[in-house]
Amino acid sequence: MSTWTLKENSTGEMIVTIEGDEWKDATRKAYSKIAKNAEVKGFRKGQVPAEILKQKIGPREIQIQAIEDNANVWLVRGLDELKLSPISRPEMDLKSVDENGAQISYTFAVNPEVKVGQYKGLDYAIEDVTVTDEEFQKELDRMRANYADLNVKDGAAEKGDTVNIDYEGFKQDVPFEGGKAENYNLELGSNSFIPGFEDQLIGCKAGEEKEINLKFPEDYHAEDLKGQDVVFKVKVNEVKTKVLPELDDDFAKDVNAPGVETADDLKKLVRQRMEDSKKQSAEQKADSQLLEKVSGNSDVEIPDILVQDEINRMIEDLNQKISQYGMKMEQYLSMMGKKVEDLKKDYEEEAKKSVKLRLVLAKIAEIENLEPEEEKITQEYQKIADAYKMDVEKVKELIDKELLKDDLRNQMAYDLVKESAAKKDASETKEK
Repeated sequence: MSTWTLKENSTGEMIVTIEGDEWKDATRKAYSKIAKNAEVKGFRKGQVPAEILKQKIGPREIQIQAIEDNANVWLVRGLDELKLSPISRPEMDLKSVDENGAQISYTFAVNPEVKVGQYKGLDYAIEDVTVTDEEFQKELDRMRANYADLNVKDGAAEKGDTVNIDYEGFKQDVPFEGGKAENYNLELGSNSFIPGFEDQLIGCKAGEEKEINLKFPEDYHAEDLKGQDVVFKVKVNEVKTKVLPELDDDFAKDVNAPGVETADDLKKLVRQRMEDSKKQSAEQKADSQLLEKVSGNSDVEIPDILVQDEINRMIEDLNQKISQYGMKMEQYLSMMGKKVEDLKKDYEEEAKKSVKLRLVLAKIAEIENLEPEEEKITQEYQKIADAYKMDVEKVKELIDKELLKDDLRNQMAYDLVKESAAKKDASETKEK
């Protein structure tokens, strides 16, 4: 017999009672197992006479052995009886045991009850976007800057110029680690150095030496330099200025973009890409707002285990991203002046939102009886394989089919929500 008591935070206690013939059979088998492995001086292993063995083995030892041998079996049986699916590892506790039977407690979290609010006919408006002439010109200038020549300049350095410098930093007249370089090319206005450094080099000429007094930011990644007053001794070796190419047909060909032969072709392409990018951003913003409404309209008590799992997933994603740049997590944390615990705390609110939304979408999928077709599952596996340049069979080994189906159900749920919202928005626009 099994009972289930739901407590706080979607965590509950399942108590399984074992008694009667089942308990007698379990203890009998436990005794046989102990007897088979028993060692008593003067007798071979497993050959100890019963009358002597009974003096050595107490009822408690037999009962505990029976529980150890059957705990997982009774757990599975209880879950089947009560139709429960744990989302955390069950913690076992022995409530009681004697010659008549035993009671075992299993504590674990389950998926919470989700009370879904309105999810159809919500407001969904994508902002109208335009690319201003100023934005367009700025993008063209940025592209030209990528192809610019750097010419040596005799005059004073201005913002946008590149200075070649030797420098060394001192804290209380003592050089500090990482504060020295020679023949370093620095673009003034790039904000690649701490605030104030680049500004104080504006107006300098080649051959000039200068002392720059600065204070490191309070949030600087190196602990020994946070908020510290320092002096940089700088020598300007050379000043160069950018000479941007003309926006002509030759430049358009140098860009080597598909279908671009003339300056007009390039301008059309750039404007189209900027408009597409803005439209995509506007739609993503509208999607995000719609998801917030769906989640906000629903009520769910989120288990801690799901939040922690999501945080760990986010940290693993970050780890994979920084590893692509040849950096380890320890280096990243040191650079940011943080510990893993700080990172987990930073991610906590975002993780809660993500988990809640996932649970809400899963509930909508359940309500709407949404189920991905086998063809869609196959296509998704192939899509992942193509993205990671892996064999599709290998992807199937790595990604559980049920987990993939869960993701597809949630996507189908959101597509339904979005389609319903878009229809409402379209009908309102038509009425106006």
